Amino acid sequence: MENNDILKIEHVTKRFPGVVALNDVSFSIKAGEVHGLVGENGAGKSTLIKAIMGIHPIDEGSITLWSDGAYVQPKNALDAKHLGMYANYQHVSIADTLSVAENYYLGQLPRTRLGTVDWKRVYSDSKKILDKFHMEDVDPRTKIEDLPIALKEMVMISKISMIDGLKLVIFDEPTALLEEQRVEQLFDYIAELKKQGISIIYISHHLEEMIRICDRVTVLKDGTYVTTKNIEEVNRDSLISLMVGRKIDDIYNIQRAKVGEEMLRVENLCSKGKFENISFNIHAGEILGFFGLVGAGRSEVMRAIYGADKLDSGKIYVREKEQRIRNPISAMKSGIGLIPEDRQKEGAALDLSVKININLNSYDMISRFGLINLKKESERADKYIKAIRIKTPSSSQKVKNLSGGNQQKIVISKLLCRDLDVFIFDEPTVGVDIGAKQEIYHLIEELSNQGKAVIIISSYLPEVMGLSDRIMVLAGGKVAGEVKRDGWTDESILQLASKES
Repeated sequence: MENNDILKIEHVTKRFPGVVALNDVSFSIKAGEVHGLVGENGAGKSTLIKAIMGIHPIDEGSITLWSDGAYVQPKNALDAKHLGMYANYQHVSIADTLSVAENYYLGQLPRTRLGTVDWKRVYSDSKKILDKFHMEDVDPRTKIEDLPIALKEMVMISKISMIDGLKLVIFDEPTALLEEQRVEQLFDYIAELKKQGISIIYISHHLEEMIRICDRVTVLKDGTYVTTKNIEEVNRDSLISLMVGRKIDDIYNIQRAKVGEEMLRVENLCSKGKFENISFNIHAGEILGFFGLVGAGRSEVMRAIYGADKLDSGKIYVREKEQRIRNPISAMKSGIGLIPEDRQKEGAALDLSVKININLNSYDMISRFGLINLKKESERADKYIKAIRIKTPSSSQKVKNLSGGNQQKIVISKLLCRDLDVFIFDEPTVGVDIGAKQEIYHLIEELSNQGKAVIIISSYLPEVMGLSDRIMVLAGGKVAGEVKRDGWTDESILQLASKES
């Protein structure tokens, strides 16, 4: 094994139509190290890990893993798996309609002597894994679709413990949807893998995490290799400078707008088993934050206001006029828009073009007698590609070929096409790099300055504190309290969020 390198990436180039995603990238991963990979969205991180895992065949260069005394290049994804490579991807990839236990044993269900599935063992072993990862309250028989998205992520992470012969594990934004306690559990597990001599490639836009757990870090920019540094040689500011070529002192430094008339008021919203007696209001120009631990009901409340989920009781007023919202279409017609938490499944049509996605919510505005005005369709797409700086070769590019940050911008642009009063951003910067985050924050600032009401839901407390004028704190499906900028601290907010219902 040369220089203790378990994985060698040598002169790798990968092209897609109209774009070079990776250009002559070379670096290596050492055995038993935690190796960070950073870069803005579009830097090539996702393409590189899919190339490592044999999903994207490379055009030039080689990717080889040390196996049985020689360096071997995986032929495809199945070959990479057999060689001991595993990737925990950014967007939860799991069989939603199956149980937790069935997901753990997917494709390898144990059998009894009679040839039937040994369900007793399946549920017993699954319970041990859940307990190990501090998910004692989760029943192995629970369907994945019935779990909060953070627990889905933890199930995916815990599944790694069942894999034998591991040499390399890739974590792509694993903490994006995890609360602090779960993050600590993940870090403990990564330390355990490292002790076993397993190498880790760790991707995160939370640079503090990189500095805390990584041994070395590699920086990519615009599909090219920038540098690899020992973690002792870098700090947050120097990493940002390497990634974006500039220093960002305070990404939350936004101008506060003048607060105007009441735009939205909700009274005693209830949804059985999810939340109860939720009341709040928001004014023109105001940014209202929502914070709570996983399971607090933040997203559920907003989905109900938007008409995506059922509301059992309560009243919704827009500009002091009561609205009967039955579905997202009626919500948008009432002036309410939602950027959903899961942009991959609910925010964007990944197999359709950028142009179609941008216009998707507002074709009724550019159509007559059922015929779409194709000129306006193209003009609107080009307008928002330019206005919010969506990086795409053309408006005809499929959304699935764009980076996470650019996909998020497309989801936002869908709502910008309509003249809405209230914009709800649910986890707006999950999986988004530091540069794209700042662009989204400036967009939120611009909306508030235009007199729009903006609601922010974020699991990242510094973000919700940095952006909001007020914060509503939820716990156990109820309002635990409201705090304002002039009096809040992170401790006081967390105390409210941890309040017993």
